[in-house]
Amino acid sequence: MSNEITPFEQIRRTNPAGNEFWSSRDFARVLGYVNYRHFQAVIEKARTACFNSGQRVEDHFVGIDEMVEIGSGAQRAIPTVMMSRYACYLVIQNADPSKEIVAQGQTYFAIQTRRQELSDEEMEAQRRLAIRSELRQHNTQLADAAKDAGVIEPRDYAIFQNHGYMGLYNGLGAQDIHARKGLKRGEQILDHMGSTELAANLFRATQAEDKLRREKITGKAKANRAHREVGAKVRQTIKELGGTMPENLPAAESIKKLESKAKKALKKPKP
Repeated sequence: MSNEITPFEQIRRTNPAGNEFWSSRDFARVLGYVNYRHFQAVIEKARTACFNSGQRVEDHFVGIDEMVEIGSGAQRAIPTVMMSRYACYLVIQNADPSKEIVAQGQTYFAIQTRRQELSDEEMEAQRRLAIRSELRQHNTQLADAAKDAGVIEPRDYAIFQNHGYMGLYNGLGAQDIHARKGLKRGEQILDHMGSTELAANLFRATQAEDKLRREKITGKAKANRAHREVGAKVRQTIKELGGTMPENLPAAESIKKLESKAKKALKKPKP
């Protein structure tokens, strides 16, 4: 289905920021709803589907009063809903299936939404790769700072790291997190974190290193306590911002697979 000839692409609008949207009035007209009140029922079903999918309804359905010509140069305001591409996808899934144009729309928005999902997945993969790489570097720096504080033996460093996790994950240590995420034996928890969780752990690592050096902390017990305090502070910040607690975030695909794909892409000869 070509973008140039679909009626859905023809009624697509963009705002000054370049974001695309569709007017519910235009959409109702294209779908052949003579009575807009009937189409409003479809929008309400789509809103419910949006909410049930865990999305913020207000991010996809925005009600406005749109000015329209009523003759002789006069205008009046009519209630309209500005809809995102995802909102259109939900609307078309709840529209009258007996209409041929609805079937066309279902195909169009299913394809377009999937393309957007793939784009979002690629962006998330790039974010994960970048943050994971930075976290490796800062974990090395954190290890050096911990060593200067007296955390020297590998076993002691593992305990030190665990205190940071316990602060950030509400008392859960590395093994607890591993089990909670449903990871297999040998899988590393950092390799299965999404970008949001990785960013929280990067912040924990950088701030813990800074605290150890800034306060010239010495002694294993004090270093452990400092790391746990930093983890707890990061957790409190997430809570205050209304974010999802890290232990509740789902495990992601192994980042080793993403790194392997990235290496293959670099070796692939350019056309």
